[in-house]
Amino acid sequence: MVNKKHLLLTAGLFLLLGGQIAFSQESQSQTTSGSTQWGARDMTYRGQNYDVLDSSFIPKKRMDQHRKFVNHQYPFPPKPRNMWEIGFGIGQYNILGDVPSLMFWQKGGYGIDLQVRKSWGYLFSTRLQYIYGIGKGLDYNSSTNFRNNPAWNQYYSYDGNPNGLPTTPVYYNYRTESHQLNLDMIFSIYNIRFNKARSSVGLYAFFGAGALAYKAYINALDENYKAYDFASIVGTATSRKDVRKALQSKMDKSYETPGESDAGGRKKSIFDHKTLDWAPSVGAGAQFRLNKRVNLQIEERLILPSNDDLLDGDRWGDNIASHPVQSHMNDLANYFSVGFNYNLGNSKKFVEPLYWLNPLDFAYNELSYPRHMILPEPILADADGDGIADQFDKCPGTPAGVAVDSHGCPMDTDGDGVPDYKDKQLITPTECQPVNADGVGKCPCPDGCGGTAAASACGNIMAGSITFEDNSARIKPSMQAQLATLAAQMQANPTCHVVIIGAGNKSKKEQQRSWDRVNAIIEYISEKHNIDRNRFIFQYGQAGDANTVMYRSALTGEEGPANVAPPFPNLRRE
Repeated sequence: MVNKKHLLLTAGLFLLLGGQIAFSQESQSQTTSGSTQWGARDMTYRGQNYDVLDSSFIPKKRMDQHRKFVNHQYPFPPKPRNMWEIGFGIGQYNILGDVPSLMFWQKGGYGIDLQVRKSWGYLFSTRLQYIYGIGKGLDYNSSTNFRNNPAWNQYYSYDGNPNGLPTTPVYYNYRTESHQLNLDMIFSIYNIRFNKARSSVGLYAFFGAGALAYKAYINALDENYKAYDFASIVGTATSRKDVRKALQSKMDKSYETPGESDAGGRKKSIFDHKTLDWAPSVGAGAQFRLNKRVNLQIEERLILPSNDDLLDGDRWGDNIASHPVQSHMNDLANYFSVGFNYNLGNSKKFVEPLYWLNPLDFAYNELSYPRHMILPEPILADADGDGIADQFDKCPGTPAGVAVDSHGCPMDTDGDGVPDYKDKQLITPTECQPVNADGVGKCPCPDGCGGTAAASACGNIMAGSITFEDNSARIKPSMQAQLATLAAQMQANPTCHVVIIGAGNKSKKEQQRSWDRVNAIIEYISEKHNIDRNRFIFQYGQAGDANTVMYRSALTGEEGPANVAPPFPNLRRE
């Protein structure tokens, strides 16, 4: 029969486990909400399982799928290599049979186990586990119907009672040694998360196929190999607890008598006449992730031997006083364990076991901070059509055809505060300023200085600048919108040329880096937006901020090469 105390203990431990899971979720939620949001420039996301674009985690047999995924030919990333898990555990091993089992605080049974586990997907894994178990039991009720039990009737004789009953009752007990090998199919039920990247707790359920070899022994004789006088041992003890204490204090620990067994009869025997039985099992457990390598495991396994009522060495009940009857319930076993597991594998080539990873993590991160998905070309509003997007335009409403600077404000060549398209004295010397409303200074106007600037045919191509990071010539996403605007203006003015001017001339390194950046801009616009390279004038190594590249429309008659040889092509670059 099933021990009620054991069931209550198991239920209590799982309630405690549920509370721990809730606390873990709340703590992680608070930590996430209080953390600083990561930037879109990070190569890997905080909390992400692994970088799905990194081919070092992909086995050779799935490399073709990885290439198709990276090249946007297949939408699903391949499954990465994942680590093996090995572990050990200890716990309470019980026989749930005709004789009540003893718990660990009652000097009862125990078990140890070794296991190896492999994940085949995010939900399914298999495990090979060996369990060595010692189950102990001691009945607090005396029994008189033992005349059919060979473990007792050979030592405790009958008097002349017509019912064949002995004068002294016995107390059934046993010590069962078992060896069990299980192949478990495990289903993870807690790693797919919709509200966070991953959990530090893993819940799972399993069923297993296994073989059980066991042998039960009975403590029927004292150290002198004589039958116990159980009536004198128990004495005046009345409660269950007192009866067991009295028996355990007076009985030795020999367990010298083999219990009743089917080994060699209906069932096969192995390992010193142990009964060999088919023993499927079911169970559930939880794992607590301590770090990337180690986790703590708590598990409950119920073992279901096939048609076996002799795990405790007894199959006789006391329902009828004069006639022993065989019990109708098969014996079961359970193993409640606590253990530690370790993940095996090179962390540079293997991810954690997949039951620790959330398959939704990549999709959510990609939606929030795209790195791999194909995005449409950005279209930025430009209400006045001056080539500067409204969000950057400091002078909205500029008249059509007026040349503007990188801030969207009309050009003011002589810096006198009057834009060129209104300036009647286009070049006013500094010493002749300030000027009047028409841009005319206080000095006499030299020949040729007057006249309003004629609108240039290329006035719709804006002037601007792009700032690169130190030592970098890479076109970042933040630059692409600005270059797309420049390309659109060049397409709208197909006869105009654009001068690309790179700064940096204080060293060979600066000159080469200036050349790299000018060349990167020209190549990007030519290849990405199909602009003829010959429409650019290549200039580099100019004075100014070494991280800046300027661009403007070419002046009337201004010419220059579109291709320039790099000044120091063999210079070592950091």
